[in-house]
Amino acid sequence: MAAQITTPGTIAVTGANRGIGAAIALALARAGYGVACLTRSGGVPETGDSDLRARLVPIRCDVLDEKSVSAALAQAAKGAGGLIGLVNNAGLHTDAKSAELATADYERLMAINATAVFVVAREAHPHLVRAGGGLIVNIGSFFDKLGVKRNLAYCASKAAVGAITRCLAVEWAADNIRVVDVAPGYIVTDLNREMMAAGPLRAYLDKRIPRGEPGSADEVARLVAALYREDLRFLSGETIYIDGAQGIAH
Repeated sequence: MAAQITTPGTIAVTGANRGIGAAIALALARAGYGVACLTRSGGVPETGDSDLRARLVPIRCDVLDEKSVSAALAQAAKGAGGLIGLVNNAGLHTDAKSAELATADYERLMAINATAVFVVAREAHPHLVRAGGGLIVNIGSFFDKLGVKRNLAYCASKAAVGAITRCLAVEWAADNIRVVDVAPGYIVTDLNREMMAAGPLRAYLDKRIPRGEPGSADEVARLVAALYREDLRFLSGETIYIDGAQGIAH
């Protein structure tokens, strides 16, 4: 008989099978949590550690489908310790001239990056209340405070994430639910490693980021895991930038 896994609770992570989401899922598993990996493919992060793998629960979920979201979170809430947290990580980035940006493309990006953050949080709410409260971490971007060419929809969507975070933090405080926005800058992942390693973008980042290099998905993941592990009950509604000070550099 397999050993029973003990955990302080289960945390749902959207988009958990790749990039920053995968790093977050693994960091939470290392911290001892059960991790419900909500992905369209039903996949989980790759790991050779059997103990970590045992804490990763694959759940199919399309964040654009409210019924899918509701069913996925109901399944996640059946995990060990109940649903005590949510990481809204799933997102999309597009690049287009604003004068040529199709309304449909703008609306799709807003639906994935902003509307889905609200919907997933709303569907998680009753499960978090049932568990006695919890923490929602929304993954935003330091683009929320910048004016960036060809990124109108992305910047607007991430600014919306900050607003959603603040409103839910205030409204759900009475339910013992905290909400925090973690806003990364340029982060190296398996999806963009080659582009970040050399060429015009890397040359730009070397000049623009005060420390001279982009961040890592592991750094973002360890910050998210720390927010759960430390249980800072007076921290809610804030946007925490992890961008190497690029967003404030003159």
